[in-house]
Amino acid sequence: MKKATLVIMAAGIGSRFGGGIKQLEPVGPNGEIIMDYSVYDAKEAGFDKVVFVIRRDLEKEFKEVIGTRIEKVIEVAYAYQEKEDIPERFRDIYKDRVKPWGTGQAVLCCRDVVNEPFLVINADDYYGKEAYRRAYSYLTKEMPESSKVQACMVGFVLGNTLSENGGVTRGICKVDENAMLVDIVETQNIEKSGDKAVIRTADSQEDVDVNAPVSMNMWGLHEDFFDILENGFNEFLENTVKENPKAEYLLPTIIGRLLGESKVEVKVLESNDKWFGVTYKEDKETVVNSVRELVDSGVYPERIFY
Repeated sequence: MKKATLVIMAAGIGSRFGGGIKQLEPVGPNGEIIMDYSVYDAKEAGFDKVVFVIRRDLEKEFKEVIGTRIEKVIEVAYAYQEKEDIPERFRDIYKDRVKPWGTGQAVLCCRDVVNEPFLVINADDYYGKEAYRRAYSYLTKEMPESSKVQACMVGFVLGNTLSENGGVTRGICKVDENAMLVDIVETQNIEKSGDKAVIRTADSQEDVDVNAPVSMNMWGLHEDFFDILENGFNEFLENTVKENPKAEYLLPTIIGRLLGESKVEVKVLESNDKWFGVTYKEDKETVVNSVRELVDSGVYPERIFY
């Protein structure tokens, strides 16, 4: 059995969730959090290691809520994402920054603890079993000889990823006839409107294809991607942030740029599972009910990792 690691990005502050630690909110019948189900599905699919990307100030609570339990059933490592984790020459320039630098930095933080193909996910997103099975199959197969970096993305149907409680940002993808990613456009404020998806402004409404494939930050990558991230992060700090101190170094943007430069090939693995997550505080009830339905239908046992 080939090795593959699950990287869970859990360093987000969670401001839209009312300032709490949304990644650690219980949603299962015995206090399980969304990450319990993510690790369960990944382990079942074949992943044999999990890396949690967290902030150091969350470490004690994080280990109490999930880390100590999970390490009994799968290899666990930690990577720490902090806003100060930048080259020294930039630290004084950005000393007033509050948040870490986004998903690109989160993955880069894992460089010293990941030595095998890996799948990146958000801590507060439920992706479903199909996504992990397909990603593991891709990551553990022989890669073709190519001058381009090889990667995969699990694509979800837009309509399966919308919140009942407000607008969301989604990476809407253009995919060719060979299921290869052509382009990805970060699109903000997509709302659910009946069986449609729309973007509303003060004086207009634009329909969005509810069946469009979207990225939910579920990326399959190899170790060679760390060099790309490091070089790109330095360039980002040198140029982008001076104009916008709150800018973030984001995986979809990074991969979109690499696509435009013909430096990466991204296989899109389609999943028809329903995504759910805690974007807004009001989403929690929906997530709790969704987990209960999955348990009642036998997808998960009543109690996992407890």
